[in-house]
Amino acid sequence: MVSTPTAVPATPADTGRPDSVGTAASVSPSVAADPLLQRLAGAPVPRHIAIIMDGNGRWARERHMPRPFGHRAGMKAVRAVVEASIAAGVEWLSLFAFSQENWQRPVTEISALMSLLEEYVASEIDELRAQGVRVRVHGDLTRLDAAAGRAVQRAVAETAHCTRLGLNLFISYGGRAELVRAMQQIAEDVARGALRPGAITEDVIRSRLYTEDCPDPDLLIRTSGERRLSNFMLWQVAYAELYISGALWPDFDRAALYEAILDFQRRDRRFGKVAK
Repeated sequence: MVSTPTAVPATPADTGRPDSVGTAASVSPSVAADPLLQRLAGAPVPRHIAIIMDGNGRWARERHMPRPFGHRAGMKAVRAVVEASIAAGVEWLSLFAFSQENWQRPVTEISALMSLLEEYVASEIDELRAQGVRVRVHGDLTRLDAAAGRAVQRAVAETAHCTRLGLNLFISYGGRAELVRAMQQIAEDVARGALRPGAITEDVIRSRLYTEDCPDPDLLIRTSGERRLSNFMLWQVAYAELYISGALWPDFDRAALYEAILDFQRRDRRFGKVAK
C-alpha cells in the first residue's frame, strides 16, 4: 500500500443510532492537492462504509478464466478501497468477504478462497499495521481450516493496537446467524437471572453483535449491479444509505469509492423526521 495522509482515527464505542451518524468526519485539509479528494471536501464523509464485494466470478468468466482468478483480482480492489478510505477520513470499513451460504460452493473454490485469505494476511499485514489499520474478523470462524484460522488470529493480534481505520472482515458470516447468536446470549442471561425480559432494549441487542463497539454503517455499497442485502449486517444497516455500483468487484477502485461517497453526500438523511 502507498502512504496516505493522516485521517480521523477510528474511535471505539458509539451508539450506532441514527442521531449519531450525522457527525461524520470531514476530509483532511492535507489532501487538498488530490483532485478526487477535492471533490469530497466541504461535506461530511461516512464514518462507516460497508461493502458487499460481488462480481469476482463474473469478472473471471468474462476473461475465460477460472473463478479463483477473479477472487485473486479482487484482492487488489480491497487494497485500493482500504487506502482510499484512509485518505478520505473514513473511520470504519466493513467488507463482506465470505458468507455462510458460500460454504455450498465447490470444494476447489472454497480451498482457493482459504488460501487467498492466508496470502492476503501474509502479503498485507505489515502495510496494514504501518497504515494504522486495525483488523477484526467476524463470523463462524470455527469452520475455517487450521491455516486460515491462524492467518485470522495473526491479523487480529498484530493490528490490535492500531487506531487509524477499523477494518471489519466478515468471513463465514450470516446476518440472521448473528442475530440468533445475540438472542441466545440474551436468553442465557435471562435464564440465570442476570437480565429481566423487560430490560431488553435495542442497546442490549446491539451489545451482543459482532460490531458492538463501532457505529452502524452510514453507507452500504454493493458492486456488480445486484440489489440484494444477501443476509449482510441486517440489524446494523437499518438506516444505511444504499449505493449500487455496476462495477464488478475487481474493477471497483479508489475513484469508484469516491463516487459512492459523493452520492452519499447528496442524500437528505432524515431518519424519519421532517426536513427543516
